[in-house]
Amino acid sequence: MTGPTAPGPSASGPSASGPAASVRLRVTLGLAAPALRAAMDALWQQPDLDRRYVEYLHTMHAVIRASVPLMLRAAARCAGLGPGDPLAEPLRRYFEEHAEEEQGHDDWLLADLAAAGADPAEPLLRLPPPVVAELAGAQYYWIEHHHPVTLLGYVLVLEGNAPAPWLADRLMACTGLPAAAVRTVRDHAALDSGHLRALERLLDALPLTGEQERAVTVSALHTAAALARLFHRLAAPTPSPTPNPSTTATPNPSATITGGPT
Repeated sequence: MTGPTAPGPSASGPSASGPAASVRLRVTLGLAAPALRAAMDALWQQPDLDRRYVEYLHTMHAVIRASVPLMLRAAARCAGLGPGDPLAEPLRRYFEEHAEEEQGHDDWLLADLAAAGADPAEPLLRLPPPVVAELAGAQYYWIEHHHPVTLLGYVLVLEGNAPAPWLADRLMACTGLPAAAVRTVRDHAALDSGHLRALERLLDALPLTGEQERAVTVSALHTAAALARLFHRLAAPTPSPTPNPSTTATPNPSATITGGPT
């Protein structure tokens, strides 16, 4: 059992010297960028892109449906921290406003699935894969048992790795899918850059202690690593079905040693 530790010195905020908090975090995340970029590149390669894209929609629905509940829970925790915590009120406002902006985006993914010819009810019936629970579940724990500021690291990584502007057109060209099936990819490519800039401004304005900035960084690095594993999982080829021994014909040994037809 551990005891409380003294807070670290103030590391950011408007009056801090040196690089801004968002810059320091961006530099640190640069160390994780190659692995995440490689996983995303593998996901969008041919062949089998049409199948992988549908699976991507299923999996991202499981991720995105957690976004609004996470932010609302973080906002509620901020409200409970009271005026003694200088982060509480600006974080509460940010999480409530951003939750409103993200409302219904999980439904976009269901509409994309329907346009792609898949069953939009299936994601609501599937058990999300463990990597999704790892990705979002860590945030629930840190919000509840540490401080809701940690959620900023999660949001920053998701917003900072939005689909590329050209991806929607490439998916349509490679798979033959209609424009209605790539709405979420196209819209998030346009929306997330603005969301990222707003979040970076907030990070630089908050009076973060050194310990709080480290917590945001740990959350961001965890998110980047889990997201890379998620994309590698989606990029993995579908395994070939294992032959059933009871239905597999046994070769005739004599047929393998004859010189040819008689």
